[in-house]
Amino acid sequence: MIITMAVASQIPALEPLPLLACVSFIVLVLPMWWSLYNIYLHPLRKYPGPRLAASSSLYYYRWSYGGNLHAVIKQLHDQYGDVVRISPNMLVYRNPQAWKDICGHRKNGAAPFIKDQEFYSESPVGHHLVSTPNEADHSRIRRLLSHAFSDRALKEQEPLLQSYVDLLVSRLHEFGASPSQKPIDMTSWYNYTTFDIIGDLAFGESFNCLQSREYHPWVKTVFPTLKSATFIRPLLIFPNQIAAMLIPQWLKEMREEAFNLASEKVRRRLSLETTRPDFITYILRHSGERGMNLSEIQANAGLLIIAGSETTATLLSGCTFYLLTHPIAYKKLVTEIREAFQQESDITFLSIAKLRYLHAVLEESLRMYPPVSAILPRKVPMDGALINGQFVPGGTSVSMAYYSAFRASSNFTDPDSFIPERWLDDKDPRFETDKKEVLQPFSYGPRNCLGKNLAYSELRLIVVRLFWNFDMTLAGGGDNWSDQLAYTVWEKKPLMVKLSAIHR
Repeated sequence: MIITMAVASQIPALEPLPLLACVSFIVLVLPMWWSLYNIYLHPLRKYPGPRLAASSSLYYYRWSYGGNLHAVIKQLHDQYGDVVRISPNMLVYRNPQAWKDICGHRKNGAAPFIKDQEFYSESPVGHHLVSTPNEADHSRIRRLLSHAFSDRALKEQEPLLQSYVDLLVSRLHEFGASPSQKPIDMTSWYNYTTFDIIGDLAFGESFNCLQSREYHPWVKTVFPTLKSATFIRPLLIFPNQIAAMLIPQWLKEMREEAFNLASEKVRRRLSLETTRPDFITYILRHSGERGMNLSEIQANAGLLIIAGSETTATLLSGCTFYLLTHPIAYKKLVTEIREAFQQESDITFLSIAKLRYLHAVLEESLRMYPPVSAILPRKVPMDGALINGQFVPGGTSVSMAYYSAFRASSNFTDPDSFIPERWLDDKDPRFETDKKEVLQPFSYGPRNCLGKNLAYSELRLIVVRLFWNFDMTLAGGGDNWSDQLAYTVWEKKPLMVKLSAIHR
């Protein structure tokens, strides 16, 4: 003991002052130096935007966490112009040319803008069609899925969609258009319908939401899972093991539950014999040597459900809200629908595609209330690229800002007003300067939404049949329904509507 104490006494004590100085340097000086570098020396220093946004990603994450990023980006675009730096390494755009430069086909073998992996997280079994950064994998998966969204497949799917809209109309007659005239939540009914449809289209069986008037357990996880991605994204900069320790346990469990439900749905479908083709049928039929393995089918299953249901239901809710708060547009649409069809059996995919004012209403609804609200970033190739005629360094994260682009006064006359007439081919002088090509709610280029035609057919069918069967009015207190937070998709409120059945 005496020897040990003697030896220890010869070891110099660790001075508290140097330790404090070291900690202070790490906590205070390094972040300050990094912020100054981002503002004054970073390759993006010449791009306009708030100093706080340039200095640190905290600015971006503050508004993203609060669900107001879409509105803040619009304010910044209105202040600074068509391109804004909203984070040290991120630029967002709102003009039509940026769609072509970021998302369009690249010429002369130039490297593409790949999906920003700091924004897209993998499922437990890997990437899906939207998130994969590998262009070869994307082309292969898209080719396999494309058969399920072909014109031929769409014609085969029409009777199925009609049957679910039959059920929706029947349930609304039963619960909504009763003599008591109690308001019903159309947000929920639209979600019930689109989830049932995509469940049957993808896996050969419904989620039974319309029958039960309740959300299936998997359906309940969809929006919370999407919302949770907002809070997980900052952690993706860390190595996987460290990120896993930082994610709260409840969040891990929720995301794991969503994946397990999707995987179980896939396994169940693969074990069934079916005579009617669904999405899985097309995937398996055209697999061959370069088909999808089980992990890829499972990863894409969740994507199919989210992309084929939540976004469609969102647009239906927004379209209904804007029609019910704009009586002239409502009357024009209802008149067009009811004059076009003497009996409900005449309402088909082919016949409703000819309704001009319906098309205008849907386009204007997509402009005012795009299902994807803010940004979907991509990375500039390492050699850099021109966007809007300006060179952007390689590795920069760039994106179109959906909400901001669609509500910009530089792109549309009276951008915050719901005016379907701007989409009619009547050469209205009010809208001669509108840059309609900027409206790309299904994205643009080789990675645009594969299900665009199916979505339009489903939207048209539901809108036409509902307004052919019912008069609708907004229940009291619903005028501010569109004031919502957004976490990539909107956090929708209940849309309370009174229905009155049309008797012929």
